[in-house]
Amino acid sequence: MINSLLERKIGKRPDKVRLQGRILFLTEDPELIKRQLAGEDLAWDTKNPANNPKLRDDISTDEITPAHYCFYFDETLGEIPYLGLKCGSVTPIGRGDVKRGGFVCAVSGKRRGKGSSREQSPYAEMCAGIRLVIAENIERIYKQNCQNLGVLTSTDFSLIDRIRSGEEIALAEFTAGEDEITRQVIEYGGLFPFNVARMQGKVFLPPVKTGKHPMTLAEKIFARHMINEKGEVGVASVKPGDTGFARADLRFSHEYVTPMAAIFFERYVGKDAKVNDAPSILFFRDHLTFLDEVISEEKKKLGLLDLATQLKLKQQDFATKQGIKLHGELKDRKGSEGICHAIVLESYALPGQLNIGSDSHTPHVGAIGCVAFGIGTTDVFNSWITKDVRVKVPESVRIVIRGKKHANATAKDFILKILSLDYVRSGKALAKVMEYAGEAIEELSVDERATMTNMAAEIGGFTGIVAPDKKAVDFLVERRGMDRKKAEAMIEGLYSDADAQYAHVIELDAAEITPMVATPGDPGNGKYVRELNTPVPVEIAYGGTCTAGKNEDMDMYALVLAYALKQGKRVADSVKFYIQFGSQETREYCLRKGYIDVFQKAGAIVIEPSCGACINAGPGVSTRPDQVVISAQNRNFPGRSGPGQMYLASPLTVAASAVAGYIVEYEPSEKRELVGA
Repeated sequence: MINSLLERKIGKRPDKVRLQGRILFLTEDPELIKRQLAGEDLAWDTKNPANNPKLRDDISTDEITPAHYCFYFDETLGEIPYLGLKCGSVTPIGRGDVKRGGFVCAVSGKRRGKGSSREQSPYAEMCAGIRLVIAENIERIYKQNCQNLGVLTSTDFSLIDRIRSGEEIALAEFTAGEDEITRQVIEYGGLFPFNVARMQGKVFLPPVKTGKHPMTLAEKIFARHMINEKGEVGVASVKPGDTGFARADLRFSHEYVTPMAAIFFERYVGKDAKVNDAPSILFFRDHLTFLDEVISEEKKKLGLLDLATQLKLKQQDFATKQGIKLHGELKDRKGSEGICHAIVLESYALPGQLNIGSDSHTPHVGAIGCVAFGIGTTDVFNSWITKDVRVKVPESVRIVIRGKKHANATAKDFILKILSLDYVRSGKALAKVMEYAGEAIEELSVDERATMTNMAAEIGGFTGIVAPDKKAVDFLVERRGMDRKKAEAMIEGLYSDADAQYAHVIELDAAEITPMVATPGDPGNGKYVRELNTPVPVEIAYGGTCTAGKNEDMDMYALVLAYALKQGKRVADSVKFYIQFGSQETREYCLRKGYIDVFQKAGAIVIEPSCGACINAGPGVSTRPDQVVISAQNRNFPGRSGPGQMYLASPLTVAASAVAGYIVEYEPSEKRELVGA
């Protein structure tokens, strides 16, 4: 494999760019978008921005490429971009509209590309003719996916006039301010040609020569994994901004991403080429296990269910051919072995490791003190060649939650509070490490800490992490069967130095955080349940996903439902309450504890493991725009889990609301400690 790449002819793209085509402004006004699609070029005043129509903020990858269309993994995606884009209640862009419109650039507001790490989004834009994305700020994974594919990105709105005048623009304007490696990735037109040039010794890799100094926990782990100038693993110290390649301990992907990565690998490396170190790669069939139960007849007629089956088969074939471990579907009943994040935390990740995965919620395993982050398809297939991943060491934000939490408050309430803060909503936390600390965090179990680290993705952070302690050791001993002394030795030195530098420090008092919800549209729309002015009736309650399908989440659903049964109550007749395990290990835990009997007696519908409803691919999705859902999942972007109105909440609040029939706090008449807390 290496020899064929060493002989491959690789060159840089031209040092000047002329973008010939139209500019699509993704505005809040759907009529303005429709007029552009019909052929009108929108006037835009770059010198007086206040005169312009309002651009859409917070465009998620779910809106750029809705989940069902990600079953395509070829150039067909060029017909798809922005099919889910909502302007008010209108989705103004139809299939093929962007491609037919001759657009070369797409412009939007703040936090473009938030949410899922799906590389199908920039790939769809690229295949539709978009060569440049302009936005006020751009989410890390989406931006990196653009760079990896060769799509240009910028926050410079003055480029609009220059594109329209037909001016040649220096490529250096798109690399300005980028680190040395990113600059070269852009110059070579993408990550794969850059990596081939790297193997051929044509690129410059700046050595990390940071002197010893106090480091954060994440920086210590990066230092252990950065490849030094001798090609060996490990450097003395790192600081934010240091760039290079980091050796990954574990690389994983799921059926949404593996097939596209496999096709890239076979196309660019070779059909008979072998991946580098197959035992440290994992595949998962966890996203689409229950898709056939909820996919519409219209989508079936489009062939999307058949395409989803092809994803599964392609992953299976590639896994078999490469000798890669696949955690797949169950043989004796419908369902999967488990969600990738759940299984990686339960069975694989270790304190101090660096793990990469094809999913934005890869930071889940930061709960036991490892650096884990999501990457896109091109990064995945390149890691199969090199076993490493390009890294710019991020700044860290320290989030300290002091004091003692309320009995009915959970990690989910903490994270919804954090997501509602101006610092996060304005995009200042983008691409930074979220380091959680303080007495209230220390009191959380590893399962609850995983809710915090998992939802670093919703913050737009690089990753989330908690310093490993006795609870992490107990987790490894009790859940993995690891020798205690070995586990204790593993966490030595894994803490932030007293004088470590942070980009920002957020301090919160746990006593001030009561049960919260995020109102429909965005996880950042947090408010306290008691601030809801009128009762909000719900039709669907959903407890599951990687965020809320863990053992302790099941403790919470069981606590509320057992208490309801004791009071002679059940799930309200007006509500369907779905409880879905994150893994078979969690299902077995529920069997041992007698929870499944409690769930069923109370009227809940119990489902085998899968991502399911969270990605509009399983029971629990909404089917009407007026349908109200309360869910313990991590995202409520428009259309992500059906057309309904989704509120995010903790497992306790979800279960209590399922019993009440409307959104309520869990408030038992006698004070109870959370089981397992």
